[in-house]
Amino acid sequence: MNKMQEIRIEKLSLNIGVGEAGEKLKKAKILLERLAGVKPVETKGKKKIPTWGVRPGLPIGVKVTIRKNVDELLKRLIEAKEKIINKSSFTSSGVNFGIDEYIYIPGMDYDPDLGIMGLDVSVVMSRPGARITKRHLKTASIGKRHIIKPEEAIKFMVDKYGVIVK
Repeated sequence: MNKMQEIRIEKLSLNIGVGEAGEKLKKAKILLERLAGVKPVETKGKKKIPTWGVRPGLPIGVKVTIRKNVDELLKRLIEAKEKIINKSSFTSSGVNFGIDEYIYIPGMDYDPDLGIMGLDVSVVMSRPGARITKRHLKTASIGKRHIIKPEEAIKFMVDKYGVIVK
């Protein structure tokens, strides 16, 4: 296979949407820091939604992005899903799935202070050379054959991580 056609993981993003500032947000921050080993960043509301109590600038969630050494963490996150991911979770940019409760992740024990909460996982895949679409100078587009199709993303996850696609 051509080196430029190999699929690789560009980044892994973990997200917990709490919906409100306060104690829940602090617990979500602690959980993501324990899981990823990186300090999470707060996400803030952009629209005013009075029925939910959300307004612009109000912290409503936390997220963390990991770009290096994602293999070990991704294996644990897939194990939490019992290696089963829906076919509809795969897109041209990668795969997205949710974990209902963090206690399903191997190596994570229940903490009564945190309670039970879930998280969203987003894996972004790319091929070498895809950076030309994002760079500042001389931005260019990539060819159709270089864009990752959902079928190719499925094959990559099945081969590398032993995922079962339903």
